[in-house]
Amino acid sequence: MCDQTFLVNVFGSCDKCFKQRALRPVFKKSQQLSYCSTCAEIMATDGLHENETLASLKSEAESLKGKLEEERAKLHDVELHQVAERVEALGQFVMKTRRTLKGHGNKVLCMDWCKDKRRIVSSSQDGKVIVWDSFTTNKEHAVTMPCTWVMACAYAPSGCAIACGGLDNKCSVYPLTFDKNENMAAKKKSVAMHTNYLSACSFTNSDMQILTASGDGTCALWDVESGQLLQSFHGHGADVLCLDLAPSETGNTFVSGGCDKKAMVWDMRSGQCVQAFETHESDINSVRYYPSGDAFASGSDDATCRLYDLRADREVAIYSKESIIFGASSVDFSLSGRLLFAGYNDYTINVWDVLKGARVSILFGHENRVSTLRVSPDGTAFCSGSWDHTLRVWA
Repeated sequence: MCDQTFLVNVFGSCDKCFKQRALRPVFKKSQQLSYCSTCAEIMATDGLHENETLASLKSEAESLKGKLEEERAKLHDVELHQVAERVEALGQFVMKTRRTLKGHGNKVLCMDWCKDKRRIVSSSQDGKVIVWDSFTTNKEHAVTMPCTWVMACAYAPSGCAIACGGLDNKCSVYPLTFDKNENMAAKKKSVAMHTNYLSACSFTNSDMQILTASGDGTCALWDVESGQLLQSFHGHGADVLCLDLAPSETGNTFVSGGCDKKAMVWDMRSGQCVQAFETHESDINSVRYYPSGDAFASGSDDATCRLYDLRADREVAIYSKESIIFGASSVDFSLSGRLLFAGYNDYTINVWDVLKGARVSILFGHENRVSTLRVSPDGTAFCSGSWDHTLRVWA
């Protein structure tokens, strides 16, 4: 979302010409260097054959993209909602706000559930990260970060730690204990360091590794204990805003989305992009895997949510209505995968029938834009966070 996009110019000595200039990150054989724009342009043209220009290579790449799209279109024989016509329609269901969590002094930007299905961690523009008991609405832990706009937070799989970060360009991990007098800030561990703001973070299937996404256009996998960079993922042409890890226990892939309107699927072992989808017309604010791991949904500033099938290698559904003109900030699936919950900038949460593509419910309650939304691990409820400073648990 453009409201959360911050441009940082780094000035210093260019690694190529050694002049003091505005720098940009350049990657050579996965090593990050800082080049000025002139040296970056020269590097980009290195290795060109005679009569080749960057413009000619770009046009060749575009024509190859067009051919790929044509091949994809040949396999596009039927729409998802047509196949789903034989499926029984969903009956009426009622979801209400069951708990309201109040305590943040500014916009809630991110939240995550603990695997115990009870605790929630949330982060806010006020610089606070709070751990809640969603049953009692009590605050169990609170951390004040050294910066405002804490855009990312995540619960460790064990429930014994949380990770968070934002405008400090770092991802910090805090261990959680039941000692009320313990100073959590003293046990803080800085794990990841990007060259721009941290937009999203997620532990892998253990507490020992964490994935991060950043406004510097990259994603990265880090070792929590040593803070060592294990793998970096380069391919987005602009800020990366979101990521989600594949749901299987041995999941070695994750999906990311960003300001370049692209959703990219990555192999964590090789660092390579294995699939890319570019059908949105604006920034992708949220991506979430389908429970089976064979598809994922995305929510965008173009006011649509979309479903991509990884096996068919294409978009299979668009969830939109003419009356919806505000961007979708966050999406998540019900446990069965039949429902898609989407939070929007018009303060509402829309519930979509994934198969039929129809909206089955609108949830009202928040008094400002919905910024984050996650279904609980057991699927019995979901939590939404908003710029109205509150979180709501719905069931």
